[in-house]
Amino acid sequence: MNIGKSTVVSLIYELFDLDGKLIEKTSEPIAYLHGGFQGIFEAVEKALDGKALGDSVDVKLEPEEAFGDYDEKLVHLEPKEKFPGTVEVGMEFEGQDESSKSRTIFRVTDIADGKVVVDGNHPLAGMGLMFKCKIHDVRAATAEEVSHGHVHGPEGHQH
Repeated sequence: MNIGKSTVVSLIYELFDLDGKLIEKTSEPIAYLHGGFQGIFEAVEKALDGKALGDSVDVKLEPEEAFGDYDEKLVHLEPKEKFPGTVEVGMEFEGQDESSKSRTIFRVTDIADGKVVVDGNHPLAGMGLMFKCKIHDVRAATAEEVSHGHVHGPEGHQH
């Protein structure tokens, strides 16, 4: 079966920066619903369209095709007292971005002199990436998966 609209694609992937440094790789296959359901980067989905079991695909992603450009407006300096308990670099907090009024996950990137730097950008924002994958399985999606817009496991899915 070839990959097309409303197929479930399982793949193993590696994600590199453009200098060739490995950022992430799967140890087990991951699955997504193919055909515009936003389960994978659009450029990767386009490259996978029509491919079959065992095929490999390498896709170079510009920042806007991956996690977006880095937005300086999502970096804030806040007083340490504003945070509950102990605050450490790497902690994440959900907050509201002032410019867009949307809920955003902010990561603590620095703490100094009673101030905390939080960043609402994805850690890979602003980076070009190389996505390399091999197709592990392709199957037709169930009607329920298509109506829900995502893959369900072997025992179904509870909403």
